[in-house]
Amino acid sequence: MAPDATQLTLPAILTLLGVLLPGPGGAQISVQPPKAIIPRGGSVQVNCSDSCDLLGLETQSIKREVAHGNNWKTYELSNIQEDGSPICFSNCHKQQTKVATSITVYWFPERVELESLPHWQPVGKNLTLRCQVEGGAPRPHLSVVLLRGEEELSRQMKVNLTEVTATVLAGRDDHGANFSCRTELDLRSEGLGLFQNISVPRQLRTFVLPVTNPHLATPLIMEVGTRQLVNCTLVGLFPASEAQVQLVLGDQKLEPTIKYNDDFLWASAWVEAKPKEEGNHQLTCAVTLGNESRMSHQTVTIYSFPPPSLNLSQLEVSELTVVSVECKAHAGAVVMLSGAPAGPPAPSAQFQLNVTAEDNGHSFLCSAVLEVAGEVLYKNETLKLSVLYGPQLNEKDCPGNWTWQEGSQQTLRCQASGNPTPKLDCRQNGTGSLLPIGDLHPVKREIAGTYVCRAKSSRGEVIRQVIVNVIYHDNNMIIIMLVTAAFIVSVVLTGAYLYNRQRKIREYKLQKAQEAAAMKLNTPP
Repeated sequence: MAPDATQLTLPAILTLLGVLLPGPGGAQISVQPPKAIIPRGGSVQVNCSDSCDLLGLETQSIKREVAHGNNWKTYELSNIQEDGSPICFSNCHKQQTKVATSITVYWFPERVELESLPHWQPVGKNLTLRCQVEGGAPRPHLSVVLLRGEEELSRQMKVNLTEVTATVLAGRDDHGANFSCRTELDLRSEGLGLFQNISVPRQLRTFVLPVTNPHLATPLIMEVGTRQLVNCTLVGLFPASEAQVQLVLGDQKLEPTIKYNDDFLWASAWVEAKPKEEGNHQLTCAVTLGNESRMSHQTVTIYSFPPPSLNLSQLEVSELTVVSVECKAHAGAVVMLSGAPAGPPAPSAQFQLNVTAEDNGHSFLCSAVLEVAGEVLYKNETLKLSVLYGPQLNEKDCPGNWTWQEGSQQTLRCQASGNPTPKLDCRQNGTGSLLPIGDLHPVKREIAGTYVCRAKSSRGEVIRQVIVNVIYHDNNMIIIMLVTAAFIVSVVLTGAYLYNRQRKIREYKLQKAQEAAAMKLNTPP
């Protein structure tokens, strides 16, 4: 803080530190204090003493004598605005003797201001800081310090200029940093203190905007009545969250949703293609950061392409009726009609058809072709023809003769064609039993026989005879054969047993006869 600007009372010790100058004729004159430093507008007392009593003080400052004595006088100098050297003089023995004191006035700068910083500063570019300093003394004791936060960037001492500059290289870390300048009036060598005055801090905003333009992802063509999402992205931004994005289609300003991720920016917006906007429009994505912008443009074509018109003179007809088929496209498109004779592309096509039963359910395809901005587009329309005809039972759909093995899994198929669809009924001659059509069943011999299949609708009736053959084996014959075989086996076994028994009896009798004959030969006469 500045010392009090009120009158300073000279300490008694200053009397002992006077400067004694010998004058002519042996006169001595002194001044106290020999030097003084006071705040601007302050006061100081100067004591002049001499061996004579004819003393005075020369000064440009306001003075008044406040005390005197034998051979000394004390003056008070007030409202001192600048440095000075008051002179004590004496007139002794018709000789004038002088001695000067040094008064230094100190005061703080009236203005310490850091000039405005750029609204945005590109990263990697030099930034010049300018500090305006007005006033302040003594200048040899004045220093100006340029600061980033509390970090000292530059210090200039013994400033004699009103503007102090320093150049720094702007970096990402400088974004949001506060810069200021500070003056330091160092009067500690004069027995006072260090007095500081700091400017209002100014915040710096740094940025990085890549030289590449944003990537614009958008459909090149849009059909009237549709809604499409367009995206605009840019990588390498800093700080990405500070970037501004504008998406404009023609004269229509879109409302994008913006997302940020580190140094990446993604903006998307919905575009609605309205009938009154048909034609070519320029879609622009502009990314602005700092005082620079990057833009990308894309041409979007809005078109109208209704489906083609497909007409049949009648959608439901009886067979052998002539039907007219016509296909028309929207202006600017050409059509292709299935079944129509070949010809050059045209906005319409037509032909006539003499329908038969085979045409029932036939689909007619009308395809419209339109080229928009180099892209070929297709729109299709289909109609189905219904041909009314009587019931039909043919060999393909209802075979007249089926032969199956008993017990096998079979599906009995018999289908009648016709429009409207006829009702089918197959019954066995004699029993009137229904033929199980359409289901998978094991074949039984009971279904064998001749059936009459009758197909009937509002357009008539047809009858077809169907014969079902079932191959199977008779179980009674098998039993008879088995019994006969068993009988034959038993007869053979019985015969073999009797034959073997007779053979053993004969052998036994022969043996007995031989033994009897031997005994007779061995008996003496």
